[in-house]
Amino acid sequence: MKPVMNTLDIIVADVSASMEFYRLLGLDFQVDPAYPQHAGCDLPSGLHLMLDEEKFTEMARPGWTRAAGSPPVFLAFQFDTPAAVDAKYAELTAAGYKGSREPWDAFWGHRYATVLDPDGNGIDLYCPLGE
Repeated sequence: MKPVMNTLDIIVADVSASMEFYRLLGLDFQVDPAYPQHAGCDLPSGLHLMLDEEKFTEMARPGWTRAAGSPPVFLAFQFDTPAAVDAKYAELTAAGYKGSREPWDAFWGHRYATVLDPDGNGIDLYCPLGE
């Protein structure tokens, strides 16, 4: 049997702050009642996305430390139209989240923009431009 990648776990400083960001993005995370430092969200693609606070991660993985430097993760979210990319970028940056790259027509044929989540992860917003 080949392994199936069905879950992605993002380590965050504050689950509540991260849930607020991802809620504005359009994702509905639910906090685990047994572990308030852990939240999960099922995506339409079948992928399960988790947020785990650093404290929870340190407990589960002794010796773990946060990496320093550039954003450790980039997640890409596809939108239906280029205007939707622009609107979501404007909404997130107006809410105080840092824009890393304003919307632009990328040479590979997508409308593209990047916003940083509360932990500095790159959140790419894109839509194919068509012909």
